Amino acid sequence: MQKFVTQGAQRIVVAGATGRVGRHVVEVLRAGGQEVVPISRATGVDVITGQGLPAALCDASCIIDVATGPSAEQGPATEFFTTAAGNLHAAAAEAGVGRMVVVSIIGCDQFETGYSAAKAEHERAALAGPIPVQIVRAAQFHEFVPVLMAWGDRGEVCYVPKMRTQLVSAKTVAESLVYYATATTWPAEPPSTPYPEIAGPREESLVEAATLLAARRGQEVRIEGVNNPDDVQHLEETGGLLPGPHATLAGPTFAEWLDTADANSPVPSVA
Repeated sequence: MQKFVTQGAQRIVVAGATGRVGRHVVEVLRAGGQEVVPISRATGVDVITGQGLPAALCDASCIIDVATGPSAEQGPATEFFTTAAGNLHAAAAEAGVGRMVVVSIIGCDQFETGYSAAKAEHERAALAGPIPVQIVRAAQFHEFVPVLMAWGDRGEVCYVPKMRTQLVSAKTVAESLVYYATATTWPAEPPSTPYPEIAGPREESLVEAATLLAARRGQEVRIEGVNNPDDVQHLEETGGLLPGPHATLAGPTFAEWLDTADANSPVPSVA
């Protein structure tokens, strides 16, 4: 992971602070001596209605946006992301916020359908606003594996997407987001990498990761890989979600992550 080169203590707002990545972002910022304003529906701030945003953004220098909506369907997810981006930009411009860091998905701009396509729309909406934005694209989280297994659980068989990925921990992604939020220069990356990527240390099969997780849990279940109906271009199977040559790669691997306390902690699915 990068060493942080920061510009001193800042007041940083974290949108989606109670979610998978958000809770780690808050922890990393506080450990680095930053003043953190965690916002989510649970704290009374709603990025969709705009409720509470003006007060939350007062005197803030940066927003880290890791908020997600309640649905993974393309239509509702797109509506959530684009509405949230517009509201954050409007409130940030009024409050004089200097920058915004937004988490996205590696390869999302290649997808025409599904959640990844919604994230691509999120990127466009975020970049279209008045506040300078740094997009950081991440690989699929380790925490994503048990969620997909729950969705595909059919008793003796568990169906998960056939996916080549470079699984990364949510905490590692959080560290990367904080790096960009607190960097002394803006943008923090050279022009050759306008969308910096953060991924795990090696390529992993989602089917193999799910099989390992089931074994660790003592589940007698057969894991079967299936085609994702939203992935009409078969990008998940052919490596469309894998990081590029300039990506930052950082551990732990999925197997190593399973040995951590974080792997066994209940985490909200949305923020």
